[in-house]
Amino acid sequence: MMATTASIRSSRFVRAAARPASDESKLLSQAIACAKDGDQEALHYLYVRYADDVCGYVQSIVRDSHEAEDITQNVFAKLMTAILKYEERAVPFTAWILRVARNAALDHLRARRQIPCEEVRTSDEGHEQVGFERWQCLREALDRLPSEQREVLVLRHIAGLTPAEIAGLLDKTEGSVHGLHHRGRGALQGALRELGAAPLTLARA
Repeated sequence: MMATTASIRSSRFVRAAARPASDESKLLSQAIACAKDGDQEALHYLYVRYADDVCGYVQSIVRDSHEAEDITQNVFAKLMTAILKYEERAVPFTAWILRVARNAALDHLRARRQIPCEEVRTSDEGHEQVGFERWQCLREALDRLPSEQREVLVLRHIAGLTPAEIAGLLDKTEGSVHGLHHRGRGALQGALRELGAAPLTLARA
């Protein structure tokens, strides 16, 4: 029996996944194209690549890890259909999938009639107790920030988006994003000093 186009593209995609990280952009484009054709291998790749970022961002909005996981699963369950609307030349895929996740999180909050309040995830990179204590300080410091500053810091330093991508995601000007980022970093540093954690800084994801 002759293999289907999707299965051929899938096997090519699987082989491409072993290539160096420098080929990631090309691999992502191929995965998106395959996913639009309903390729399960490609959809799985997108899930593995982006699920943690999506879940962390959603959790920063809904403030509940279990709800964030449910919303993330729903986002990727609907991705086969939703991805047909994505145009690569219009916006980077990272910004697009986070926008989809943000809308899903806000829809969830509206459904339960609560006001969003953000927090952010991080990693202790194996330093366990020290890392946990630093994470607690970082979360408390972030909680003290105005919501817009907090969201910009999360998107810039945790999700790794550029100011231009954040501006598109939040429907703001790039200058506004830069202003929120600058004020947010200053306020965060002040809060960390008050908490005795001044050396702690946000790291790019």
